[in-house]
Amino acid sequence: MFVDRVQIRVEGGRGGDGCVGFRREKYVPKGGPSGGNGGDGGSIIIVAREQVNSLVALAHRTHWVAERGVHGQGSDCHGKKGPDVYIEVPLGTLIRDHATGLVLKDLARDGEQVVVAQGGKGGKGNAHFKSAINRAPRQAMPGEEGQQRHLDLELKVIADVGIIGKPNAGKSTLLSRLSRARPEIADYPFTTKFPNLGMVQLDMNRGFVMADIPGLIEGAHAGAGLGHEFLKHIERAGILVHLVEPQPMDQTDPIQNYLNIRDELIKYSDSLATRPEITVVSKGELPAAAEVQQTLQDRLGRPVLMISAVTGVGLKQLTEAVHQVLVENQKK
Repeated sequence: MFVDRVQIRVEGGRGGDGCVGFRREKYVPKGGPSGGNGGDGGSIIIVAREQVNSLVALAHRTHWVAERGVHGQGSDCHGKKGPDVYIEVPLGTLIRDHATGLVLKDLARDGEQVVVAQGGKGGKGNAHFKSAINRAPRQAMPGEEGQQRHLDLELKVIADVGIIGKPNAGKSTLLSRLSRARPEIADYPFTTKFPNLGMVQLDMNRGFVMADIPGLIEGAHAGAGLGHEFLKHIERAGILVHLVEPQPMDQTDPIQNYLNIRDELIKYSDSLATRPEITVVSKGELPAAAEVQQTLQDRLGRPVLMISAVTGVGLKQLTEAVHQVLVENQKK
């Protein structure tokens, strides 16, 4: 199960109360106040982990509460701090305050974390209030309440390369050939309901992460076909590999299909419109592939690659081209 958006409620632990106490030891007639401070409450901390790939755990548990601090005691014994609660999320999780819409943190690196609900401060014991004019204070402070928040968590897949195109263009098949990812593959549109990630290894020292983005249709920028759900995952991809099916099952024009997807990217985000793109004609074993490749090259004025995930033709050329563009992109 893949979950990329959840709302949770988090509560920091309340601080422990301060203690009112006096020393009652033998041979210490004027022992004075000895009430300890309460411990601070535990905090709620969200941390990004590379091995986590979905927000599904948070969909089943939406209320997180940290433990309170221990109350202070006599003999100047301070209360213990409540343990912090760590919530693990995937890399690429955006954390937003539900009430204000403010982005608290964009967790993009492994181990990166943010405190989303601070634990309350522990109350001061009466030993804290002693002074030259108040030698036997009988007041102590209660612990403070912990911070409470409603949060919106949204996952935007992090990948070096995003594979885009119309449904059934061969995106999942390509990812399965280039990496160890095993996405669902079938001869009908919208096989892919959520992004799949795979590590593409060129050699011992070169590799990149590729994401198979679910198929886009006309009107995706306005939400058609779950367009917003799909398009948001492209935003983090460093470059795009645009697959064009030469003989679509729905008998549509492959050139127009390419232009429609480009139009959706432009309407959704200006940054996506200028993102480096490698255009590729998929299913090169089909008779119409060479003609579509030549037409696209003439139309775009730049090279268009052709591959066949079935036969393996062009896959090496594609991975080398992707790596080259990634290297050039990093230098900018």
